[in-house]
Amino acid sequence: MPLALGPDALAPVTLDRREGPYGEVVLRRRGEDFEIIANGCFLMDTSDGRSERLLIDAALDALPADRPAPAVLIGGLGVGFSLARAAAGPRWGRIAVAEREQAIVDWHLDGPLAGISGAALADPRTVVLTTDLVAYLRTTTDRYDALCLDIDNGPDWTVTEDNGNLYSPAGLADCHARLTPGGVLAVWSAQPSAAFEQALRNAGFRGVGTEEVGVARGVPDVVHLAIRAG
Repeated sequence: MPLALGPDALAPVTLDRREGPYGEVVLRRRGEDFEIIANGCFLMDTSDGRSERLLIDAALDALPADRPAPAVLIGGLGVGFSLARAAAGPRWGRIAVAEREQAIVDWHLDGPLAGISGAALADPRTVVLTTDLVAYLRTTTDRYDALCLDIDNGPDWTVTEDNGNLYSPAGLADCHARLTPGGVLAVWSAQPSAAFEQALRNAGFRGVGTEEVGVARGVPDVVHLAIRAG
């Protein structure tokens, strides 16, 4: 006879807690799932992952079919679903991941999240950039065929105040400059944002649209898509 679960059976258990240059990050386990909390704000967990995978799939689908070995920059390592999806696809060429929190990188390299991302991190196409995404986009000369960005709960709900710069006219101009002609910008969000779609158009992107993924909490996760003209 199965044992009844007590009221604390799914209470979160803190596995690691660190203070970094951008505040506190926490890794928790809840039942069989892992959660990442930043500055007290829930970021993501391992309970689903469909929308994180859509972030990669939608960007690849929006690229010209004849573009060989496109390069992708994933903004935010998170729980690793987006990276694992990209590495599972043979069409991608260079796969770069920008993650500013060393703690999160460590949890993937030799911690509890290695089971999700281990094969992807070992893939010779993969490179991890331990850097702030916003600063990297502003200063690098590297260019990509796709930018798949997931560092907040969306353009209207940022984890830190500085992240808001990514969705500003200057930040979107940096994204535009880092893309090759016809390249794709894909931005994950916990909810649709008509204002952000307009900001993308104002920044010179075309083909602006939103793809939704239904989730258990009711309001769908979305991926905002935009294409650099040229």
